[in-house]
Amino acid sequence: MQLFKSQVLKVSNSLSGKKEVFKPIKEGYVGMYVCGPTVYSNVHLGNCRTFMSFDMIFRYFKHLGFKVRYVRNITDAGHLVDDADDGEDKIAKKAKLEQIEPMEVVQRYTVDFHETLQKFNFLPPSIEPTATGHIIEQIEIIKQIIKKDLAYEVNGSVYFDVIKFNENHDYGKLSGRKLEDMIANTRSLTAQDDKRNPQDFALWKKAEPQHIMRWPSPWGDGFPGWHLECTAMSTKYLGENFDIHGGGMDLKFPHHECEIAQAEASTGHTPVNYWLHANMLTLNGKKMSKSTDNNIYPNEIFSGDNKILSKAFNPSVVRFFMMQAHYTSILDLSNDALLASEKGYYRLMEALKSLEELETSSKTDFDIKHWQQGCYDAMNDDFNTPILIANLFEAVKHINLIKEKKEGISKEDKTLLKGILQTFIYEVLGLENQNIVEGNSGTLSGVVELLIDLRNNARANKDFGTSDKIRDELLALGVQLKDGKEGTTFSLNS
Repeated sequence: MQLFKSQVLKVSNSLSGKKEVFKPIKEGYVGMYVCGPTVYSNVHLGNCRTFMSFDMIFRYFKHLGFKVRYVRNITDAGHLVDDADDGEDKIAKKAKLEQIEPMEVVQRYTVDFHETLQKFNFLPPSIEPTATGHIIEQIEIIKQIIKKDLAYEVNGSVYFDVIKFNENHDYGKLSGRKLEDMIANTRSLTAQDDKRNPQDFALWKKAEPQHIMRWPSPWGDGFPGWHLECTAMSTKYLGENFDIHGGGMDLKFPHHECEIAQAEASTGHTPVNYWLHANMLTLNGKKMSKSTDNNIYPNEIFSGDNKILSKAFNPSVVRFFMMQAHYTSILDLSNDALLASEKGYYRLMEALKSLEELETSSKTDFDIKHWQQGCYDAMNDDFNTPILIANLFEAVKHINLIKEKKEGISKEDKTLLKGILQTFIYEVLGLENQNIVEGNSGTLSGVVELLIDLRNNARANKDFGTSDKIRDELLALGVQLKDGKEGTTFSLNS
């Protein structure tokens, strides 16, 4: 069904700073690129929120009937420690610390990234390219930029000339920064700097003898600048002009600003029509940070093995929590917020179960068609999931009234309501029903207690792999283990 023909979708375009009606370049098709992770550590919960926002957007486009090519990259080289042009490659630094090959680091944390996103019920992107798989394309773009005299080579490194580019372009138009202000607030270059201007950024960096990630190029052995990979991969798979580029707010400057400059310099026109940015996730009202111990990883939430939360929460509860805030708003994670979301999540799932058992009548006391359009209106207003969820609970209210025989619903409308609810809950929001089906409670308790004994034996024998596997597998089934002074207890997340 081509619902996009009857639904008018508006999106917040960071480039214009306004909500705009979404008009794809080609009717019925959407090209979307989202900056993926730098795979040098376990995926952060804040990153998960960004990727979850675009998973929801991807899902809604698909639901509307668009054919979507969704490209989300893997950064496996070129991302320097300070996110600028100095320091060490994050992956190379991790490889040195652990005395393993850089690609072992990449493989380990790419697997972690995929496993975590799978627990959150993400749809895989259409294409997931890597930076190292597109070195040739990056070198060709650099050649084009040098040819247009907008980049220069110094001592084996190549830099983008921001001031020269700005003579005929607007560097800073995405972030709203003025180059004059940037120049005024930047330190002067030292004699050791290769750049002509402090604002210039690296397209290619010379690899020093100790640098373990390196590739041959016309300028000598080196590695690409972080910003370049996204320009190479987005234009390769989506064309020189495509519909949507997404990422976290923190990438707006300099990363996305540099992407625009590179693309305009190499192709002569703007690369993206709509820039979408997801906001950050805080923890207990403060920025997430490892150094201050104000940090938590997804698996620590799922297992309950952390010092911040009172219990474990299943992935769908966490996803539901994240969907309760607009993707452009700052969202604060706390124990109370997750407990409230858990109650709301199970109310929603219980209503779906109740709907199956409702008795029907000759008429319906609930305008389902009007309510349905309200759900679409919410999503069409820049993917407003909080308003959508409020509408879903409006349906929950009516389901409970019908259950109490204070309202009626026809057989036809019951089927219609069930289909709409399942569509928005499962297909669009990406939630799963992670209620545990309880049969004989005594048998269940006996089985769990047996598994707790096996886990305790594994821990006593220092077989922590088996111990963790038992805990994680039970959690996936909705059984939460909690270790305490009196031993291990369990509860059902239902």
